[in-house]
Amino acid sequence: MAQKLWEKSVQVNKEIERFTVGRDRELDLYLAKYDVLGSMAHITMLESIGLLTKDELQVLLAALKEIYATAEAGQFIIEEGVEDVHSQVELMLTRKLGDVGKKIHSGRSRNDQVLLDLKLFTRSELKEIAEEVEHLFNTLIQQSEQYKDVLMPGYTHLQIAMPSSFGLWFGAYAESLVDDMLFLQAAFHMCNRNPLGSAAGYGSSFPLNRTMTTNLLGFEALNYNVVYAQMGRGKMERNVAFAMASIAGTISKLAFDACMFSSQNFGFVKLPDDCTTGSSIMPHKKNPDVFELTRAKCNKLQALPQQIMMIANNLPSGYFRDLQIIKEVFLPAFQELKDCLRMTSYIIGAIEVNKHILEDDKYLYIFSVEEVNRLAREGMPFRDAYKKVGLDIEAGHFTHNKQVHHTHEGSIGNLCNDAITAQMQHVISGFNFDTMQQAEDALLGR
Repeated sequence: MAQKLWEKSVQVNKEIERFTVGRDRELDLYLAKYDVLGSMAHITMLESIGLLTKDELQVLLAALKEIYATAEAGQFIIEEGVEDVHSQVELMLTRKLGDVGKKIHSGRSRNDQVLLDLKLFTRSELKEIAEEVEHLFNTLIQQSEQYKDVLMPGYTHLQIAMPSSFGLWFGAYAESLVDDMLFLQAAFHMCNRNPLGSAAGYGSSFPLNRTMTTNLLGFEALNYNVVYAQMGRGKMERNVAFAMASIAGTISKLAFDACMFSSQNFGFVKLPDDCTTGSSIMPHKKNPDVFELTRAKCNKLQALPQQIMMIANNLPSGYFRDLQIIKEVFLPAFQELKDCLRMTSYIIGAIEVNKHILEDDKYLYIFSVEEVNRLAREGMPFRDAYKKVGLDIEAGHFTHNKQVHHTHEGSIGNLCNDAITAQMQHVISGFNFDTMQQAEDALLGR
């Protein structure tokens, strides 16, 4: 059985070990390839300050690249009795290379190792989420343009209110994603700072070159203060979770709309047949299960920041084992959000729109404001026009040609989708994912 990195002469009680390790071995599989990347940068820096020879560096880098390939292929395992991913990587190196494998930990702690792993993992996941958000955004803009002339009722208080359009409906969610992406970009920049070299939160007496590892890993900057680097654990996850929750909030609302609008009582849209499920008793049913599950998953994601806060709340500076539990709710959340984004993009892209909704006279009164405004344009005081139309409705005399003439920015006749798209492109360009990707590829010799 492998010895713990910290274990000396006394072995820990097995039940205590089971409780303290918890799900760490399972969850650390998310971090395996990032732990290897961090070690590659760290030992490259150690060689530059004389703590490794060039020959030692080369054999270590070659072995780490092999481990990275194993992790990338999904074949990396943490053996029974090995506490975490850091221990497993060091054990694999020591088995292969002997004592030189034991040198990779010089100048760092498992504390700054896991901080680094979490940041490398998170920024990679944020890149994938940003790509999925962009894809959904483009789908929404495309649908907004395709159906910009198809009117539908707008609602307030779930009462029919004023004319809307599918151009407005699709486009509204697209613009919402712009704000969500801005939030995501801020979280990415806070994540994309290097904590390596902060050790247990108080630095090291080795002459570490932290700027070098920052450049090797493609970080934008350092977490300079070593105490703050450790204080950032939990805070980084919380900030990222808030950004993810913002996206999830947009998708959840869209999913609710789609479920409601696809019901027979509305009949505004038809979901693709391959995205609906049947009933075990009612042969006519086509249930919007995908959007119902999306709504539930996104609502769960909106609780993620609170979960993280409740775990990390009121901890003083320094490391505490409480922070380990954050991984249980944080690491799996990215895949859940990506799944929701992909499902939503697919269904929105294949949704069928009812182009004849307003032919039903039950929607006639949504044109009341159009009539009030017409009378006001012709010179009648607005309040008098309002009263006249209201009385006509009460008397059953109201009629309208069911056409609208909106021209101002962001209205039915002037969606401003080009401007919204330009905003999104500006936000996307601000991530600067290329630097991170190029640095990782250079480390791996790709």
